[in-house]
Amino acid sequence: MTHDHLAPTGLRAGGRPFGRLITAMITPFAADGSLDVDGAARLATYLVDEQCHDGLVVNGTTGESPTTTDAEKDAVLRAVLEAVGDRASVIAGVGTNDTQHTIELAQAAAKAGAHGLLVVTPYYNKPPQSGLLRHFTMVADATDVPVMLYDIPGRSGTPIASDTICRLAEHDRIVAVKDAKGDLAASASVIARTDLAYYSGDDLLTLPLLAVGAVGVVGVPTHLFGAPTKDMIEAYGRGDVAGALALHQQLLPAYQGFFRTQGVIMTKAALRLAGLPAGPVRPPLVDATDEQIAQLRADCAASGRELA
Repeated sequence: MTHDHLAPTGLRAGGRPFGRLITAMITPFAADGSLDVDGAARLATYLVDEQCHDGLVVNGTTGESPTTTDAEKDAVLRAVLEAVGDRASVIAGVGTNDTQHTIELAQAAAKAGAHGLLVVTPYYNKPPQSGLLRHFTMVADATDVPVMLYDIPGRSGTPIASDTICRLAEHDRIVAVKDAKGDLAASASVIARTDLAYYSGDDLLTLPLLAVGAVGVVGVPTHLFGAPTKDMIEAYGRGDVAGALALHQQLLPAYQGFFRTQGVIMTKAALRLAGLPAGPVRPPLVDATDEQIAQLRADCAASGRELA
């Protein structure tokens, strides 16, 4: 597989720097809560080879990045690159609310061979837009690896303003946005004003975002519903809007079910039921209850996948 995104000049022209279907991968743990590196490699292989993924994000929020160490992040990234890096984009989540720490994580990911960096808006300290501009620019300047901005004000407390995103788009290595802002008008405006590749960061909104110019999704239910999600994206891309809508509606129960409580909790529960590497979540998260698992089975069955 040739990674066009390793050459930034070709990346813009291609429009889909990391493919269309990307999953924000969980980090598997052993029963005692320790890192399961072999499980990460096995899960990555399943996602790419059986769920048709073009790329994976490791060490994002769904990878429980707030509770994994820098050494664990490096180990997971290297394991996934070894397992699937020859045939899928591997994007390292490196975002923190400390610019220097983010730069250090970005440089470590670049050294490991990551194909892209996912950089979330600094959370909790609520910087002004000028601070966001400086933060993202400093991180993008720190390596030669393409950057995907992650705009998720529901977690970070601070949206990246449209004008800020447009200014950041002028940077050669800032090439994409994972959009979880939930503001279609703002997203449509930035897509029209820049050549950034927009990826839906909210599975429920993938189809509406495609309609205003997005190129794909960084999903979570796609751990188990990747293939039909990719079918939906490709159907829309070839002009089969009715077919894409039918798939969107089929997948709605799963898209909703994975987020009836915190997404990592339900995703790990679903993967355990499917016999795939997952393990428990780390505190302060808690594993799914029996009632939540029963509802998850029903949600997945309604979208066409029976779980044990």
